[in-house]
Amino acid sequence: MKTAMHTKQSKENALRSLEEYSSHPSAFLALNKKTCHFTDKNSPGFIAYRPSGGYLFQLGSVFAPKERQAELLSRFRQFARSQNKRICALQLRAEDIPLYRDAGFRLNQLGRSYSVELNTFTTAGSKFTRLRNKVNRARKAGVEVVELGIDQSRSDHYDKELQSLTIEWLGSKGRFKKLLDFMVGELGGPHDSMRRVFLALKEDKVLGFISYVPVWGEQPGFMHDLSRRSPDAPPGVMELINVTALDRFKNEGTSFLHFGLTPFMGCGMETDIIEGRSKVVSWLLMKLSIHGKAIYPAQSQAQYKLKWKPGVIVPEYVAYQGRFRLSCLLRLLMLTRSI
Repeated sequence: MKTAMHTKQSKENALRSLEEYSSHPSAFLALNKKTCHFTDKNSPGFIAYRPSGGYLFQLGSVFAPKERQAELLSRFRQFARSQNKRICALQLRAEDIPLYRDAGFRLNQLGRSYSVELNTFTTAGSKFTRLRNKVNRARKAGVEVVELGIDQSRSDHYDKELQSLTIEWLGSKGRFKKLLDFMVGELGGPHDSMRRVFLALKEDKVLGFISYVPVWGEQPGFMHDLSRRSPDAPPGVMELINVTALDRFKNEGTSFLHFGLTPFMGCGMETDIIEGRSKVVSWLLMKLSIHGKAIYPAQSQAQYKLKWKPGVIVPEYVAYQGRFRLSCLLRLLMLTRSI
């Protein structure tokens, strides 16, 4: 039993496991540079996690053949016990519930995930009038959208532009705001060439960008990942970027565009209906969705995703061992740099 090291070889093995076994829209985030991979010589696949305090925070499901998932999770539980730590598994889906319940975990809804089926998607019709108006405003302002590596060559110039824009964007959020980590993507890394980056340009100045990462499994396509917007960008810039990417993906025959998890959404006393849930956790997450803007702007993130009229909205879950402790939430917020 061992944990894989952060080597190029281990990341390549992890990528192959994701391509073969994953079906989670956020699976690519398991390749983030600081994320650890638990492996076992007797089981294919891996479990992505990061340690924080007395916890191992798992990201996504067990990325292994379905018939071997219980075995690998059992080994991971043994590993956690040997480290005197508890496991908290994040962004599980409905198909993962029996696996974790059988392993003795309690579960609560963590939020909702949103997806658009591209073969039926169109921005025509009255329901997209406001969206089209915003896109047209950006175009009239002289903004054009290009994809790095397709319309513009990837270069050090654009790498520096993206870094500068990220710093500018972060500064506009407040003096003490930090970049989120762990449950979001990152620029750079061993598989950055698989990330599709669309830029909004005006006279060669980058006004915004969105990166998209690959998704495998039952709903293959891309996930809308990092997005950054200059405070000086005209209205409609981000919508123009996403419309351009949607059209390109659709023309390429891509099946889905996923918008990923919005934490805290759907976590009320009436909407979190999973059997055996903690009512205290449901109440706490519901309060965070309403009053926790400083931690994560759940309401505004959900509004942005809903403007694209996603046809697939599914719950995602958190699983934890034993009684839920506030120290678990605190450590998660620290790990994700939310506080």
